[in-house]
Amino acid sequence: MAQLVRIFEENPNEREIERVVQVLKQGGLIIYPTDTVYGLGCDITNTKAMEKVAKLKGVKLNKANFSFICHDLSNLSDYVKQIDTPTYKILKKSLPGPFTFILPSNTNLPKSFKGKKTVGIRIPDNNIIRELVKALGNPIVSTSIYDEDDLLEYTTDPELIFEKWQNNVDIVINGGYGGNIPSTVVDLSDGEVVVIREGKGDVDEL
Repeated sequence: MAQLVRIFEENPNEREIERVVQVLKQGGLIIYPTDTVYGLGCDITNTKAMEKVAKLKGVKLNKANFSFICHDLSNLSDYVKQIDTPTYKILKKSLPGPFTFILPSNTNLPKSFKGKKTVGIRIPDNNIIRELVKALGNPIVSTSIYDEDDLLEYTTDPELIFEKWQNNVDIVINGGYGGNIPSTVVDLSDGEVVVIREGKGDVDEL
C-alpha cells in the first residue's frame, strides 16, 4: 500500500524529498504534482520500474510515449541531440513551464527506448518534482494520470488520487490540488514548431 506524503511547493521539505528519492532508487513508482496535471513516474534508470508504469498504462514499454522530466536544460544533452540556436531559445523562453517538447534523441536513451528517434522533454514549473529530479540525479520517466470515465478530465484531488492508486504505486505526493488541463505538446524535432496537442501552455508565446 502506498504512502501519502505531504510536500509544500513553496518550500519542499528536504527530508521528505529524500524519502521519495530513496523509494525511486529502489524501483518504486510515485504520483506527483506538476504545473499541469498529476503525473505517474519512476527512475529512468530502472527498467523494471518503467515496465510497471507501462503495464499500468496498458502499453508495451518500447511502444510507450513517456516524457522525461528534467530539472533544467542542463539535462538535455543526456538524451537529446545537439539542437540549433532558435530551438534552444524557444526552450529557454518556455521552460520551466507547461510544455512537453518533442526533440531529436541521441544514442544515450535507456535500453528500453532504443530505436526511438525523438523524446518528449518536460521541465515543469513546480518546485516539488524539480527538486525530486535534482536530488535523484537523473530524469524521471513520466506519464499523466486521468479518470477512466472521461479521458479529458484529469484527477485533481491528491487524496482521491491516493484512494484510487494506493495499491499500484509506492508513494502519492500531496502537493495540493492539481490542474485538469495537460501540457501543450510541441514537436521541435525537425527544426519547426508543430503543435501536437494544445494544453495549458500558450502556443502564441513560442
